[in-house]
Amino acid sequence: MRDFATSDSPAVQAQLDRLAALSLPQGRFGLETITRLCGRLGNPEARLPPVFHVAGTNGKGSTCAFLRAMLEAQGYCIHVATKPHLVRYNERIRIAGKLIGDDELAALLAEVLDASGDLGPSFFEVTTAALLLGFSHHPADACVIEVGLGGRFDATNVIPAPLVSGISSLGIDHEAFLLRPEDGVPADPLARIAFEKASIAKRGTPLVTQAYPAGAEAEVIRIAVAHGAPLAMRGRDWWAEDLPGGIAYRDHLGELTLPLPALPGAHQADNAALAVAMMRHQSRLAISAEAIAEGLRAARWPARLQRLDEGPLTALVPGRTIWLDGGHNPDAGLALARHFAGKRLHLVIGMLGSKAAGAIAGPLADRLASLQVVPVPGHECHGRDAFGPHAQAAPDVAAALAALPDDGLALLIAGSLYLAGDVLRLNRQPPD
Repeated sequence: MRDFATSDSPAVQAQLDRLAALSLPQGRFGLETITRLCGRLGNPEARLPPVFHVAGTNGKGSTCAFLRAMLEAQGYCIHVATKPHLVRYNERIRIAGKLIGDDELAALLAEVLDASGDLGPSFFEVTTAALLLGFSHHPADACVIEVGLGGRFDATNVIPAPLVSGISSLGIDHEAFLLRPEDGVPADPLARIAFEKASIAKRGTPLVTQAYPAGAEAEVIRIAVAHGAPLAMRGRDWWAEDLPGGIAYRDHLGELTLPLPALPGAHQADNAALAVAMMRHQSRLAISAEAIAEGLRAARWPARLQRLDEGPLTALVPGRTIWLDGGHNPDAGLALARHFAGKRLHLVIGMLGSKAAGAIAGPLADRLASLQVVPVPGHECHGRDAFGPHAQAAPDVAAALAALPDDGLALLIAGSLYLAGDVLRLNRQPPD
């Protein structure tokens, strides 16, 4: 698996060209390479500010956004690592609240790539080493770090002792990697996913989780006990309930009445609750109820039910509301269906060939006024035939917009974060 990027900076582009040549050797899973690479760099993973480490299938990026917003509302200086980038590689590394600059990014990537030498690292291992090295160079009160693929063998799992770890919702995704045959792992698919995600657990580090079906829950509990991680599970150790206009939250510290998050979608209340629980199950950084509430109101997370601003793309259909979402698995499809319940809309979709074609369009089928299928630039993707007899093909998003009837219905562009990034680029709305 590879991820590609381009940059307007020649210095950054030179390193991205080197990075793009890397891939994950088939059959290699483990932390040996990232551990050796970090060793050559002076073990930056051991010199970080306190780390909030977040894994999960859906919602982990939003949870990171809430954590960052809460901490910054309290006045803390925060480093943040999220993935993937949407428009610029720089989005993956935020130092002291700001996207990393081109000069520092180029220098970090060059140092890591030069040090990797004979190790044959993957794109993700180099990226992780670079962000760890960058974070170790700058003082901060905390780091918020999103896990990439899985957890057990994700390169960020080299971090030895996070302040607190969290696991968002669980679902079936990245089956080729997370459900590959292996001895000694759970046979049930969701329990296997739980095993992979929960394996970020560290001795003495609180592991804060959502509630899961019985098999997955049992696996999370087993892994927490095996790793010596104090477990705080929703419905057992902390509780959150949606109220009209707010969230009722309680745990061992007491009760909070919190505002609903500004991020659209009913599922964001669950992600917000997990961030609150993570914050309250660590004891090193003081956080007020006011800062928690302000963080819920202030958090932003691009390409997750994002309403597009005025720009070159939206100008093609003036007056129409356009939503953008990078969701690409069945759980994301169900969340979108809940958000658009009872509403008619148009869907423009582009999905990688490795994803289930019906994951997004299926749950929305009964409310679609039209369905147009577009390519995902630079990636193998599903064609029109994968979406049923009523789907139409368009060569790109702009052509799909031009083909919409003048009915005023809202439009959703969804199916891939790569597509979402291209839409933000074309609309001149890059994440900042």
